[in-house]
Amino acid sequence: MDYAKKSLEKHAEWKGKIETVARVPVGSQEDLSVAYTPGVAAPCMAIHEDVEKSFDLTRRWNTVPVITDGTAVLGLGDIGPEAGMPVMEGKCALFKAFGNVDAYPICLRSKDTEEIIKAIELMAGSFGGINLEDISAPRCFEIEQRLKQDLDIPVFHDDQHGTAIVTAAALLNALKLVKKDIEKIHVVVNGAGAAGDAIARFLMAFGVKDVISLDSKGILLAGDPRLKGEKAKLAEITNPRHIQGGLMEACQGADVFVGVSVAGVLKPEMVKAMAEKPIIFACANPIPEILPEEAKAAGAYIVGTGSSIYANQINNVLVFPGLFRGALDARASTINDEMMMAASRGIAACIKEEDLSPDFILPKAYDKKAHEIVAKAVFEEAIKTGVSKLYHQ
Repeated sequence: MDYAKKSLEKHAEWKGKIETVARVPVGSQEDLSVAYTPGVAAPCMAIHEDVEKSFDLTRRWNTVPVITDGTAVLGLGDIGPEAGMPVMEGKCALFKAFGNVDAYPICLRSKDTEEIIKAIELMAGSFGGINLEDISAPRCFEIEQRLKQDLDIPVFHDDQHGTAIVTAAALLNALKLVKKDIEKIHVVVNGAGAAGDAIARFLMAFGVKDVISLDSKGILLAGDPRLKGEKAKLAEITNPRHIQGGLMEACQGADVFVGVSVAGVLKPEMVKAMAEKPIIFACANPIPEILPEEAKAAGAYIVGTGSSIYANQINNVLVFPGLFRGALDARASTINDEMMMAASRGIAACIKEEDLSPDFILPKAYDKKAHEIVAKAVFEEAIKTGVSKLYHQ
C-alpha cells in the first residue's frame, strides 16, 4: 500500500484526528445554571482557596498537552510547528485510544529555549502532566530538566525516555532468548542525540556495564575536545574500555546494537563481527540502519526495527499512554527512573517466556492489555517511591 498517498487522502477527509466533546448536559436553563453561571462560581472559589482541588473539580486530572516546536518531527527534521501538527494530533489520538488520556496538540512558534520553558510553565496549571515531543537536541535536554525542576506535575520527553523504555523492554526479553546476563553484555548505541543519550543511560540503570555510544563522527571518548554539553557528559560514563574509532570498531564482540541514527549505516560485516547470537535493534525511520533480512543473513539472532512492516516493532506507543495513565491516576508529581523501569518490566512481562521467540519479543502497539499492565506498574511504583500526591505518607 502507498501509505503516503493514503494518509494524505485520509487527513483531507478527517480534517483533524481529535475533537472536543462535552461531558455535561447544556440543553436547559437548569443545565446551564449548574455547569456554567451562576453555579460555576462555587467550584471556582473552591479552587481559589485550594488549587489542588483543580484536579478534583475540573478535567485537569486527565489532561496532557503534546508540545512541540516542530524542530525534530518524526525523522523529517525542522519542518515548523504547523507542519508538526499531524504528528501531535496522532499522538493525542493514541493517548485517548490506549490510555483514555485527554491530550491536546500544542505547537509553539518559537525555537528559543527560555521562551518555550516560560510558555509551558504558564500553561501548566491547565494540565495534569506535560508531554514534550519532537524538540531537537540539545535544547530538549535543558527544556525537560528545567521543567522537571520547576513544575509539580510529571514532565516527560517521549523521544528520549519513551524510546529508552521500550528499547529496554525489548532487550529484557531478547536476553531471555539468548541466555545472556545483562551485566555482562556489550551494547553499542549508534546515535547520541536525544534518544541515543537516553537509551544509553537507561540501559546502564538496568545494569548494563559496557555501553559504547557513537555520533556521526565516531565513538564518544571521555576527554575528546570535540565533544560539548550532553555528549561530553555521556562520554564520561560510557565506553569503559576506551575503544576508539567508528562503528566497525565498536561492533567488535558486541552483543547488542541499538540504532537511533540513519538508514544503512550498519553493514553486514559489522554484524558478523559481533558476539554469538547478536541482537540488532535498528530503529531509524522510515528505513532502518540495516534491513532485517540483511542482518539475519549476516548472523543476527534477533532483529527489531521502528517499522510496523517487520517483526519486533520497537514503538513508543507501547509506553506513553500507559505511563501517563498510571502517573495521572497516582497524581504523581514527577515521572522518576523507577516508574520508567517499571514500565519497561511491564511491557516485557506482557509476553510469557514460553511464547517468546526471535520474532516475538514485544506485544503489539495496539494491545490494550499491554497498556493496562504498564499503567498499573507505573501507578504502583509512583506510590512505592513516594511521588504520589494521593498516597504519599
